[in-house]
Amino acid sequence: MNRRYIALLIILAVAVMGATFAFAQAKKAPDSVILKGAPMGGVKFDHKAHVTAAKKCDTCHHASKPEKANAAPNQACTDCHTKTATAPMKTKLQLAFHNPAANAGVCIDCHKAQAKGPAKCADCHKKENI
Repeated sequence: MNRRYIALLIILAVAVMGATFAFAQAKKAPDSVILKGAPMGGVKFDHKAHVTAAKKCDTCHHASKPEKANAAPNQACTDCHTKTATAPMKTKLQLAFHNPAANAGVCIDCHKAQAKGPAKCADCHKKENI
């Protein structure tokens, strides 16, 4: 092979790796987010800690439902679940996390099973997070 061809291949490989890295960084979830909209106050959700504890994304991010396909494998809950369920969705945002009594649901069930994490409403919901 001639040197120009090899140099071109190296440049192309570096460009592809750089683009792949930039794309991966752009799609990376934030370390923490504030989930707003609850009357008791928003929830500061430490995404990084939950990823470390759960070890896999589908512990919280479920597969898409027939009525609404995911736009991405692990998209934000609020991309589909809104404060009031809007067709074709049947589950409003609150119910995506826990039932009205907050004694069962994705968050509460996991916290109970792990015997750690917040267990009372005010442990998560804070007025300063509105």
